Amino acid sequence: MTDLNAEVTAAAAAVATVHRDRLQCRRGCSGCCVDGLTVFRIEADLIRERFADLLGAGEPGREGACAFLDAQGGCRIYEVRPYVCRTQGLPLRWLEEDEEGWLEYRDICPLNEPGPPLEELDESDCWTIGPWEGRLAELQKHVYGDRGRVRLRELFDKSSSEKAGE
Repeated sequence: MTDLNAEVTAAAAAVATVHRDRLQCRRGCSGCCVDGLTVFRIEADLIRERFADLLGAGEPGREGACAFLDAQGGCRIYEVRPYVCRTQGLPLRWLEEDEEGWLEYRDICPLNEPGPPLEELDESDCWTIGPWEGRLAELQKHVYGDRGRVRLRELFDKSSSEKAGE
């Protein structure tokens, strides 16, 4: 899992380098860090392993925001942040099929919008959603036999219920 995280980080850094003048993402910029995000179980297990103390004794961040944000909007699990967090802020590209064929969609955080229009970017200058998630799903399926996901806030909930002896 850590090898895949390193690959994602390197690939995302390459896209970020292309857009260094437009990206406004910094520590404390947490508008994309919303409640309800889900991660693969294999990612959740890495967080449980590396941050057992936080999950056992800490409290989740405020409702509505990611459970792992601190009071200043910084990520408390940054070193093992999930895949979705490693790619936030980048120009995103994905494909969807409908009855007429494949359609391409693009999006970017509103803070990072100023710059060349997304439609004019080469596809290699966008983070294409799909291939990396597929690799992550296959890794999890190999380890666990499923592709189940976990809400980030539930990592605290389970620790809390265990502490309470439920």
